[in-house]
Amino acid sequence: MLDLRFALALLSGVMACLWLPSPPGIGLTGCVAAMAAIAASKPGTWRHVAIVALGFVLAAVHASFALERQLPVALEHRQAELIGTVIELPLHETRRTRFVLKVDDALSQPEALRGRRVRLAWYDDFDVDRRPTDAPRLRIAAGSRWSLSAKLRAPRGLRNPGGVDGEKHALVERIVATGYVRNPQFAHELAGPRGIDAWRESMSARIADKVPQPSSRFVRALALGDTRALDDADWARLRATGLTHLIAISGFHVGLVAGFFALLMRALWWCCPVLGRRVPRPQATVLAAFSGAVVYAALAGFALPTVRTVLMIAVVAVACLSRRGWRPVDALSLAMIAILSVDPLSVLTAGFWLSFCGVAWLLWCLPQGGQHPLRALLAAQGVSTVGLLPLTVVLFGQASLAGPLANLLAIPWWSLLVVPLSLIGTGLETLHAGWGGPIWRLAAMVFDPSWSLFGWLGDSPMALWWLPEPPWFALPLALLAAFWCLLPRGMPGKPLTLLLWLPLLWPDRELPRHGEAELVIFDVGQGLSVLVRTANHAVLYDMGPAIPEGFDAGERAVVPALRALGVRTLDAAVLSHSDNDHAGGYASVADVFSIGQRFAPEASGLDAKIPDLKTCRAGHAWTWDGVRFRFLHPPPHFPYLRNESSCVLRIETLHGAALLTGDIGHVIERDLLRRDPVAVRAEVVLVAHHGSQGSSDPGFVAATGARWAPISAGYGNRFKHPKPQVVDLWRHHGADTPVTAEAGALRLRIGQDGVAVQSERSRHRRLWDAVGRQARAAQLSYPPE
Repeated sequence: MLDLRFALALLSGVMACLWLPSPPGIGLTGCVAAMAAIAASKPGTWRHVAIVALGFVLAAVHASFALERQLPVALEHRQAELIGTVIELPLHETRRTRFVLKVDDALSQPEALRGRRVRLAWYDDFDVDRRPTDAPRLRIAAGSRWSLSAKLRAPRGLRNPGGVDGEKHALVERIVATGYVRNPQFAHELAGPRGIDAWRESMSARIADKVPQPSSRFVRALALGDTRALDDADWARLRATGLTHLIAISGFHVGLVAGFFALLMRALWWCCPVLGRRVPRPQATVLAAFSGAVVYAALAGFALPTVRTVLMIAVVAVACLSRRGWRPVDALSLAMIAILSVDPLSVLTAGFWLSFCGVAWLLWCLPQGGQHPLRALLAAQGVSTVGLLPLTVVLFGQASLAGPLANLLAIPWWSLLVVPLSLIGTGLETLHAGWGGPIWRLAAMVFDPSWSLFGWLGDSPMALWWLPEPPWFALPLALLAAFWCLLPRGMPGKPLTLLLWLPLLWPDRELPRHGEAELVIFDVGQGLSVLVRTANHAVLYDMGPAIPEGFDAGERAVVPALRALGVRTLDAAVLSHSDNDHAGGYASVADVFSIGQRFAPEASGLDAKIPDLKTCRAGHAWTWDGVRFRFLHPPPHFPYLRNESSCVLRIETLHGAALLTGDIGHVIERDLLRRDPVAVRAEVVLVAHHGSQGSSDPGFVAATGARWAPISAGYGNRFKHPKPQVVDLWRHHGADTPVTAEAGALRLRIGQDGVAVQSERSRHRRLWDAVGRQARAAQLSYPPE
C-alpha cells in the first residue's frame, strides 16, 4: 500500500499544478521545491507532503518548458525555411497531406525551431474531386527528410463547449508550431524513408495491397496502429458500440503479445531443459514477455497506452528477477509513478485515466483466480461499464448503450482471433515478403462477420447517448455512486445511489426562463454561427465555414457544442446568405440534428441543396416562449446581392433585444435605420461582417444603443478582421466588443437582471491557453514603466 499512497500523492501534486489557470512562475515553483525538500527530511505524513510537492514541481517544469519552446508570438505568420524528418505516419487526403516534421537541430535552422516538432499541412491546387497520383506531396513518407518553406504560428485552437482542446493536445505532443507548406514547387526530398515509422508505413502498404477486402483497414489498425484508412463512418460506429479502445492498439494488445512471447519461451525451455541450467525458466519467460512488449510498442509508434503497459510489464519483470512477491496493485502503482516521473503531462490524456482507472477497478472488484472464464469475462465487463461510465461521460460527453454487449463479443473475437492473426501475418511478412498475405486475409475474413453485427448494433437509434456538459461536482458524485454500486452484495442503500448519478446523466441545461433568451456565438474561426435558445426552443443562425476535405466548422465546432449544451433538435435554422463562411457547415449540422424550419434569402441558390427552404423576408415574425423573432431584412423583391442580402434577425425578449446582422454593409445599415429606427435599437448587436471596414455605419452604431457588440472572427485571418477603427467606434458609443478569436465561444443571456456575458476561455481557464500565453508575452515585451 506504500507504493499506492506514493503514487496517489505524486498524482495529486501533478494535478494541482495542471489545474492552475496559468503556468506557475519560477518563484512559486521554487517555493514548492523548497517545501518538498523540507518535508522530505521529516518522518511520517510529511513524506507524503513531499511527494505531493515533488509532483507539483515535476508538472511545473515540464509544462513551463513545453510552453516556452512553442513558437514566439513575434515570429508568427512568417515564412520559415525548414529541413527536417517526417515522424509518425503522414495522412494523405484528397487535396492535402498532413504530417509532423521534426526540424533538424542545426545552426542552419531557425533558432526557435531547432530540434522541435511542427505540424504541417501541404495543399495542392488540383481539382478536389479527384486525387492526383503524381502530386509531389504524396511523396511525403514517414522517416523521409525534406527541405521546404512553411508559414507557421503557435498552436491555437477553437474554444467551444464540448469541443476538442487543440492547444492541450499540442502541449501533450510537444508540438511547438502549426502551419502549411508555402511554395511547394520548391520543396524537395533530401533522403528516403528510414526508421521504425518507415517500416510501419511500408508494412501497412503491403497489407493494403495483399488484402482485397475492405476490412484490410482494420487489419492495419490492429497490427500496426495505422488508423489512417478509417473514415468518419467507421469512427462513428466504433463510438456507438464502445469499441474505440479495441480498434486502436491498446495496452491489452501489448499484454497479448507479451503473453505470446512468454509462451514461446516456456515451450523452448520445455523442449530444451538444459537451458534452465543457465537461466531459470521464470526469469527467461518474463524477459521474453518484456522484450515482446517493447517490440510491439515500437511497432505501434510508442503510443501512450502501449508505453504504460510496457512499464507495468517491466515492473513485473523486475519483481520476478528480484524474486520479490509483488502484488498487482504494486505493479500498477509503480507504473503510474514511472509514467508521471517521465511525462507528467500524460495526465491530460483520456487514455491515462481510462487505463489506470480501468485496471484499478478490476483489481479492487474481481477475485484473483478461481472463476469460470465466461463468468470472469461477464464480471469484468460489468465492472468496467459501471466504473468507467463517469469518466467516459466527462471525457467524451457520451455513453454507449450498446457498448457492454458489443464488448462482450468483441473482446474475445477481436483480441483473441483477429489481433493474433494480424500480428502473425506481420511477423511472417517481416521474415519473407509474401508470407504474411494469407494470414492477413484470414484475419480479415474472421473480422468481417463481427463488423456487420456491430454495424447493426451501432446503427440503432439507442446505441449512443449524447449528454450535456455536467457541472464540476457531477464526477465525484458519480464515482462515489459507482463505488457504492460495486460493493459486495447485501450492502444497504444501493438503490439510493441512483440519485448520485443524476447530476452526471441528467444535468441541468440552464435554459432561459419564459420571456428570456440566450445567444451562444460559437468560435468557428473566420465565419459565424449563433445559437439562440429560449425556454423550449432553439434557433441556429448560420453554421460556420466548411472546406472540402478540410476543416468543417459544422462538424468540428457547431455539432459538439450543440450536444454539450443539451440541444436535441433545432426548431429553426437561418442561413443568412450563401457564402461558405456562413452556410458551409449546414450539411454536417443537418446530418445530426432534425431541423424544423429553414430560412435563407430569396434567390440565394441554397434551395437547390436544402429542401423546404423558406424565404427570410422583412416583416415575417413568430413568437416562442414569450420571445418574438422578426426578420428586418431583406424586404420583398430585394435582389440577391450576397452580403447585402443577409437575413437580419431581431430577437425581442421581455427584458431587452438582440440583433443578428449577418454580413450587411453601410448601405443596408443606413436603410434599416431609415425604414425602422426603433427596430435597430437593441442591447446586443452582432457586429456585421466580422468587423470589416465596410460595415458598422456610424449612424447605425449610434442608433442601436448597444451595450454589447460581440464580433465573430478568426485569429490571424487574412482580412485582418475586426478592423481597429470599427472596434473603436463601437466602444466610443459605449459597447463592449468581445471577439471570439480572443474569448472563445460567447454566451450572452438577456434576462431580468440585464445582459449576462460569459466567454469559454474565461469559464475554463487553463495554463496552456494560447491567449493567456500571448498576453504574458506582450507583458514581457512591454514592461510597465
